[in-house]
Amino acid sequence: MIEIPVKTSKRNQFVDLTKEIQSAVGKSGVKNGFCVVYCPHTTAAVTINENADPSVQVDIMGKLSKLVPEGEGYSHAEGNSDAHIKSAIIGNSRIVLVQGGKLVLGTWEGIFFVEMDGPRQRKVLVSVLSE
Repeated sequence: MIEIPVKTSKRNQFVDLTKEIQSAVGKSGVKNGFCVVYCPHTTAAVTINENADPSVQVDIMGKLSKLVPEGEGYSHAEGNSDAHIKSAIIGNSRIVLVQGGKLVLGTWEGIFFVEMDGPRQRKVLVSVLSE
């Protein structure tokens, strides 16, 4: 298992980790198999989406913020219930196929860490398994 540190600078932020995760796949030596990407934080998430046009990330975060606004009088005392709910919607892990030692992603796809309660020092865990 490889740990990727992630430092965020905003409360809501997408961080493209595709290169770091591909590097973890390369270090694993696995040619064909699966890459598990896991975020062990309840107010952050991991997703796969377009990495060519950053306005997609803006649109996703904007829609999430409208669906689950910050400070809506939630019961959770820490004041970050919106981040917990957004994390539950997106999810905390992804499985990506590995073929020929490379992540199998679409032309415009990237793997993102999604911060929803930053800025913080976070981590993403990556495990690469052979077929």
